[in-house]
Formats: sequence, C-alpha cells, structure tokens
Amino acid sequence: MSELIEKLLTGDKRSVARAITVIENYEDETEAIIKEIHKHTGNAHVIGITGPPGAGKSTLTDKIVKNLIAKGKKVGIIAVDPTSPYSGGSILGDRIRMQDLALEPNVFIRSMGTRGYLGGLSKATHNAVKVLDASGVDYIFIETVGVGQSEVDIVKTADTVLMVMVPGLGDDIQSIKAGVMEIGDIFVVNKADLFGAPRTATEINMMLDLNQNMKRRPPVLMATAGKNEGIEELVDELEKHREYLAETGELTERRLNNTRMEVIELIESELRKIVINHTEEEGRMKKCVEDILAKNTDIYTVRDEFLKSIRG
Repeated sequence: MSELIEKLLTGDKRSVARAITVIENYEDETEAIIKEIHKHTGNAHVIGITGPPGAGKSTLTDKIVKNLIAKGKKVGIIAVDPTSPYSGGSILGDRIRMQDLALEPNVFIRSMGTRGYLGGLSKATHNAVKVLDASGVDYIFIETVGVGQSEVDIVKTADTVLMVMVPGLGDDIQSIKAGVMEIGDIFVVNKADLFGAPRTATEINMMLDLNQNMKRRPPVLMATAGKNEGIEELVDELEKHREYLAETGELTERRLNNTRMEVIELIESELRKIVINHTEEEGRMKKCVEDILAKNTDIYTVRDEFLKSIRG
C-alpha cells in the first residue's frame, strides 16, 4: 500500500487507476489511502459537468479538456454512467466518446458506474476526486449521469458546476424548474446549431433574472461541441469563475460546506450500520414489524424503544 501511494503522488497513471479500483471495492483500504494522501489534496480545481441525457456532456468535456491540455494543463476525468439494476453492469459510454483522450500523457480518464447510488454520482466519486487531486492534476472534471430534476449531488463535490442544456427539451416551464437549474455556476446551451437554441438561452436568462439572491449571476453561453464552436469562450468563463471563487473567498466557503456534509454522511453511514445490526439481532425487527401491522403498536413507539435500548 505504501508503494502504491508513493507512486500515486508522483502522478503514475497505473497507481492512480489501482487506487481508484481499491476505493470502489474495499472500504478498509479506502480509509488507509485517504488518510495518507489527504495532506496532498486541495490543489486541483474540480469542475462538475451535468445536465439532462443527450445534452452532449461527454463531447463537451472532450473538447474542453483538449483545449486545456493544449495549454499545458494536466487533467483528470471521472465519467459516471448509470448501472443496470438487473445485471449490475454499465455500458460506460462516456469513455467511448472520449477514447482518443486516453492516449494523452497529461490526461487520466476513469469511468465509474453508479452501482445503484442516486444523485447523479457514484458513491466512490468523492474519494476518486481526492486520489486524482493528490496525483497532481490541475483540473478534475466530473461528468454526471444524465440527471433528473432533483439529482444535485454534484454541488457537494465540485468547485464549479457547468450546467449543459440543449434546445427542444420541453416548454418554457422546464427552464424555471428548481433543483438542477439552481446549482449551475455557468450555463451552456450545447448544439446551438439546432432550431430553438436562442430561445432556450433566453428562457435560461429569464429564469436567472427571477433569482434575486445570487451572489454572482451565471453567464449563459452558446456552443456546438461537435463542431468545436464556443469552446474557447467556455474555457475562459471557467477560468473567470475560478478566479472569482479565489478572490471572494467563496472557494474556501464551498469546500468547508462540502467537507462538513461529507463528514456528516460518513457518521450517518456508520450509525446506520450500528442501528441495522442492533435492530436485526435475534429477529427483533421482524417481531416489531409484525406487531405494527397487527396494530399492537405503532412505528414511533417502536422507534423510541429501539433508541432507548441502543443508548443503554
């Protein structure tokens, strides 16, 4: 493990890949890795790319990354794909669309299945970001699965959230939906050569005008990733947002909030294990559930009894 971490910190791609594989599959070893590399994290700028299915997130990511490596930057990419609830498998189509980047020496790409984890990310995404960060990359891109209207976990991980929209998704109401539309730091209407693209941009701007509590109004850009149009302007806006976060102190504030939530979630996970182990002892939960259904007790009384017994 120590040799793996030592090579990881030098940016060795094979060691980075092995470390992420460990993180995806072995909980105890994950803790050991994160504890060792923690002091080497916090240097990369983490950019989340999210939006509805078919918006062109993978193609857009591919073009942005090629622009950055042309400028001498090192980039890590985590592409999250949905996992089948039946077979447990994943197509990992995002990696297929970015396969020519895999040969670039300054790019590391990792595809991850959600494995049933909701929110648009994989459960191991947070720690995979830390591994890439410690390996010395300048930027980390997280491309989520095609998210719905409430899957906004990316905001808990990314410094900058790039919301990708496309024309033709629905009526005007779609542009003012809460949830994913409220987490974007930069909006881009991709496939801008399609009919209705200017109207989509106008609707997004109208939605942003309704929000009076924004510290910074997100820009709305137009791009056609397939033709490499609008990419330079988009990269410029990403850099401007990075500078804004650093100058205003919001980067520190965001990372404080995200770290707080991560610690709380880890504590909740351990408490859940304790509760499950305690309540399943000797079939106690089964008996309580039967009593609830027989109307001999109720769910809140059962809760209080279990909590009392756990507290001792």
